[in-house]
Amino acid sequence: MTSPKTPLEAESQNSDLVFGLEDRPKPWIGFLAALQHLLAIIVPIVTPGLLICQALGVSSRDTNLIVSMSLVISGIATFVQCKRFGPFGAGLLIVQGTSFNFVGPLIAGGALMVQQGTPVESVMAAIFGVVIAGSFVEMGISRVLPFVKRMITPLVTGIVVLMIGLTLIKVGLISMGGGFTAMGNGTFANGENLMLSGVVLAIIVILNRIPLVWMRSCAIVIALAVGYALAGYLGRLDFTGMHQAELFQVPVPLHFGLGFSWALFIPMLVIYLVTSLEAIGDVTATSKVSRQPVEGPVWMQRIKGGVLVNGANSLLAGIFNTFPSSIFAQNNGVIQLTGIASRHIGVWIAAMLILLGLFPCVAGAIQAVPEPVLGGAAMVMFGAVAASGINILASTTLDRRALLIIAVSLALGLGVSQVPEFLAHMPAALRNVLESGVATGGICALLLNWFLPEAEKKTGA
Repeated sequence: MTSPKTPLEAESQNSDLVFGLEDRPKPWIGFLAALQHLLAIIVPIVTPGLLICQALGVSSRDTNLIVSMSLVISGIATFVQCKRFGPFGAGLLIVQGTSFNFVGPLIAGGALMVQQGTPVESVMAAIFGVVIAGSFVEMGISRVLPFVKRMITPLVTGIVVLMIGLTLIKVGLISMGGGFTAMGNGTFANGENLMLSGVVLAIIVILNRIPLVWMRSCAIVIALAVGYALAGYLGRLDFTGMHQAELFQVPVPLHFGLGFSWALFIPMLVIYLVTSLEAIGDVTATSKVSRQPVEGPVWMQRIKGGVLVNGANSLLAGIFNTFPSSIFAQNNGVIQLTGIASRHIGVWIAAMLILLGLFPCVAGAIQAVPEPVLGGAAMVMFGAVAASGINILASTTLDRRALLIIAVSLALGLGVSQVPEFLAHMPAALRNVLESGVATGGICALLLNWFLPEAEKKTGA
């Protein structure tokens, strides 16, 4: 028998949500609620693809295709997560989009292949082959979640997420200075580039200090809009991708062909494991704000369905030439802001994402954003990834054992990413794997967590 709720708890449960999970808001309310979700997620969805394509030198036309497909695939995943089909989906108001977790390893591994003389098209084929292969790992994880949770603890997850954020900061800083193109033509970190990125960064910081929730949730979109306008005033907008875009984008499977690279796959494998565990936390958080169970069989069914769609959608992403996706946490803030937890809103969000993706002029307009403008926003988002890792670690017991695992994993992971020459005399297969700081740090954390036994907790007399 459950204990009776206090009047305060009962009032909180009834007043926090205007529309519950199964409620159907009127169309105009649904549209406005979906629009707020869209504003919170559209930049994080398209940014990973833009950064990877710019770093690897992908053509404007192909970049347009990749960004368009990231929107379409995100829309499909959001629809499945919200509607739920058999074992697929959590059945909650969940938004899914392109994951930042994979940006660092894909840029590092892809850039190395380009430097070795591999054509960009072949590099992209290998990347998408790895995305497809890794998706089966995540789908498998969804079936054995209890075992994986015992093996990959919050300590391991926190270290890997922190490593991802720290390695991405270099990518963000390069973008703030103008990117690899600017490095080549001598304009890197000149006054104009720093002004564009600095203005965007400053606006995000300022808007996040204003006590209006809707403004904080739209801070990145507003900052990018200001940066976009400033770049237009300076004559820095490049609409090549928009001019080359078709009126309507028909999804083309395996546009680049299909390849594979073990050097790319091992780091991705670690990140797929971590992304699966992050999805558990995100589904649990959405369940909580939606007044749904956060333990028991219903909750376990939801997280299994959520992680399964994470993997299945990454399979679809690889086939249709874009990057792995994951559940976004941003929508939980929008649910709290609007008081609307109805999963039927997900249909509106999915429709908006798919429509935006099928008309490439949208992706072309986004692609016109100069890299310094994008870099100013990316630095905040990448820093947020690192801060998320710190937050996960802060929730664990940081005893002597945990601090030793953190110290060794971060030292080795950051060390090899900064001084890759350290691996020069290792076998090529091993070197290719360990050159990724995320892979080195993650594997180290996993092994140390496994082999260093936890001290037995002392019980009180």
